[in-house]
Amino acid sequence: MIRQLTIAAVLGLALTSAAWAETFDVLMLNRGEAGTMVFEPAFLRLAPGDSVRFVATDRGHNAETIEGMLPEGATPFSGAINEELTVTFDETGLFGVRCTPHYAMGMVMVIAVGDVTTVPDGFLEGRIPRKAMERFEEALAGL
Repeated sequence: MIRQLTIAAVLGLALTSAAWAETFDVLMLNRGEAGTMVFEPAFLRLAPGDSVRFVATDRGHNAETIEGMLPEGATPFSGAINEELTVTFDETGLFGVRCTPHYAMGMVMVIAVGDVTTVPDGFLEGRIPRKAMERFEEALAGL
């Protein structure tokens, strides 16, 4: 009897925490409030277990993680051009996301999962186009 109650309690907690997870929409746009070739919003703060749905609002865009700009142990993702992509974020930390064809034009965003308050060493290192760097710095100001 106690074992059955324990199993029921564990299942109940698992289902309850899944019900609390949220899904946020990010629009992939040719033009938005911040200019041309943008993700809206350009910064999101999530709880572990939340999901992001990247919506191909305008054609010619995708969403993918940038090598070196995701937490250790996180699984990289890469969506196809013109396709909606939903990703669940379980690892705590910062994720840099880009649109592959429009990276040089600054089409990037930052996703912070958990209570991240500082930018990890090396997050903004490497070959980042000037416009993308400007937008990363703007997005990171939201930490």
